Amino acid sequence: MAGARKVIITCAVTGSIHTPSMSPHLPVTPEEIVEQAVGAAEAGAAILHLHARDAETGRPDQTPEAFGRFLPRIRQQCDAVINITTGGSPFMRVEERVLPAATFRPEVASLNMGSINFGLYHLLDRYGEFRFDWERQHLEATRDLVFRNSFKDIEFILRTCSENGTRFEFECYDIAHLYNVRHFLDRGLIEPPLFVQSVFGILGGIGTHAEDVMHMKRTADRLFGDQYRWSVLGAGSSQMRVAAIAAAMGGNVRVGLEDSLWAGPGRLATSNAEQVRTVRGILEGLGLEIATADEARAMLALKGADRVAI
Repeated sequence: MAGARKVIITCAVTGSIHTPSMSPHLPVTPEEIVEQAVGAAEAGAAILHLHARDAETGRPDQTPEAFGRFLPRIRQQCDAVINITTGGSPFMRVEERVLPAATFRPEVASLNMGSINFGLYHLLDRYGEFRFDWERQHLEATRDLVFRNSFKDIEFILRTCSENGTRFEFECYDIAHLYNVRHFLDRGLIEPPLFVQSVFGILGGIGTHAEDVMHMKRTADRLFGDQYRWSVLGAGSSQMRVAAIAAAMGGNVRVGLEDSLWAGPGRLATSNAEQVRTVRGILEGLGLEIATADEARAMLALKGADRVAI
């Protein structure tokens, strides 16, 4: 599976890492999230990975009501696969984090595969002023934060969504997380084809060196053989470099303003679509073809957009 000719581009539209003061282009309101998600799909993203935010402050909001303000509009305006986060924010309880996926029964939901230190406090050195009090507090609090994703938490999310036909984007921030995926595969709580998203460059997780990327791929190959599709995301300035390395190794890619605010050295990306177009150029320059949303559905054995509750 890993050598498939078609490459799936996922776009993570807003996330919960970056705060509004870091970029004027970060989508916050439902209207902005809809516009940028649809634009990313039109640029070539087959999957849209979605978080919600408070429209006034930009703070992460994991209530189903917040997602309900934009999910139907995105579905009406494009045919991309909708992927709802169960990660939410590292400060949220798992019962809160799973609610949108349980409510809307998407084709895909993200699922973090292990607990890690999740450091964002180093970003304080880059930004002198913040528009909202919560932004500085949010970043500083990660100095003493463990993003909890225990075996019990993971099993809770799997069982909560088990009857919905939702499949998962297994987010693996380190090598041990691949072994956790294998554990749940052996227990029969998940089934192939697995969609494994390797995350590189979060402080507390694996780094962004080419050897890190290759180590993650080698380990996944050994654990899952032909039972998985591999995708990668690189945080910050490593975004396109990690994507290029992985694409040359047969991987799929994820971009978006959740993972990086940048379009080049010192230049903010003006939209999610800009990043999608950039990575698409890299992929096509390597002689690869971009998967459509329906091709991604077939590759990942998804249930189809007609079976979601959006």
